[in-house]
Amino acid sequence: MTSTAGLKISRQLTTCMVMQEIVHCGPISRSSIAKQTGLSKQTVGEIARQLEAEGWIRETGRTSGHVGRTAVTYEIIHDAACFIAVDLGGTKVRAATVDLAGNIHTEETERTDPSGGPDVVAQIARLCHAVTVKGRIALPAVKLAVIGVPGIPDRETGRVHLAPNIAGLDQINFQAKLGKAIGIDVIVENDVNLAVQGEHWIGCGSGIDDLVYISLGTGIGAGIMMGGKLLRGADAAAGELGYLPIGSDPFDPESLRVGALERTVAGSGIRKRYKDLTNKTLDVSAIFDAAKSGDVNACRVLDETAQFLARAIAAVSAVVNPGKVILGGSIGLRQVLVDRVRATLPLCYPGSISVERSALGGHATLAGGAAVGLGQLHAILFSEDIARGKITIPQSKDTHFLRVLQ
Repeated sequence: MTSTAGLKISRQLTTCMVMQEIVHCGPISRSSIAKQTGLSKQTVGEIARQLEAEGWIRETGRTSGHVGRTAVTYEIIHDAACFIAVDLGGTKVRAATVDLAGNIHTEETERTDPSGGPDVVAQIARLCHAVTVKGRIALPAVKLAVIGVPGIPDRETGRVHLAPNIAGLDQINFQAKLGKAIGIDVIVENDVNLAVQGEHWIGCGSGIDDLVYISLGTGIGAGIMMGGKLLRGADAAAGELGYLPIGSDPFDPESLRVGALERTVAGSGIRKRYKDLTNKTLDVSAIFDAAKSGDVNACRVLDETAQFLARAIAAVSAVVNPGKVILGGSIGLRQVLVDRVRATLPLCYPGSISVERSALGGHATLAGGAAVGLGQLHAILFSEDIARGKITIPQSKDTHFLRVLQ
């Protein structure tokens, strides 16, 4: 390494350290930053002036020091840069702008284009443009987009595999086409992998490093964290619960396409089982309403759904032993189902498993996209050549993020 390169990385490291303190602890004085980082006050002062001149931080006032002295305090300028988080689901697609502090500013939701493939790419690009216009955000300030998808992104080809609820994603370079359509760098990640990171960041999994998030809705899948790190598996397919050999014949060709468990426990399976019992066609919400009104067949369907879900939780727990299992998705969020699962689990698993309803509701994937995008954005802006694993993201102190989620 040349001395010039060494000096450059050293400067990046100190800049990153100063910025991290301001992000996590601001408003904060230069002397406090120096104390926390071990850097000299002179170095901190130089970097603070540089960051202020570049428009990343600003003075917020002065704080009283010893013997009457005062110190300038700094905070991050939240909207100096932003990124877009997108949650692509089988029925809905949602996009939101997120600032440097992790706060959502604007959000738009549409039904997912049923044509799939290139039409979904065009839809996401249009939504990304719409949220920036709605938020009056200048395009140069938008640095990145994080896209949660209901399948497995292939890092080599850009295709999305195992996404049966959205046609054509495995036939195109989804990441490249979307990046070109939006005009910025794009990160594509599995939606439940983002959801578990969102719950770990600001949800009911905060502080729990061995965590499982299960989403049940149009499909079923799990995001798994062990030791605070995402568990991906050899082919990045860890957590594809739909393919557990539970609920229907796993050797049926349809189970190879959709998954034996997903065919039974997800939305289409719930509707089919109710129709088989009653010869009536109801949507999932109506079936839950019918159960609430005392419909014996609807109650039976919900009981069976809870049993299948409990089996899946028991299977996962027997392998990874999580500290908590969080249920989400349009079906998994229903408290009546959560209660049934809690009552059923002790009948099929001897250990104690904490099961909770997602604190982030339908925004868990979006929150995870915000967490991933925030870490990536800070790395791009302030660390450059430094290992990005060193970047830690702040808890959102501004209540706006949580208000949006409610």
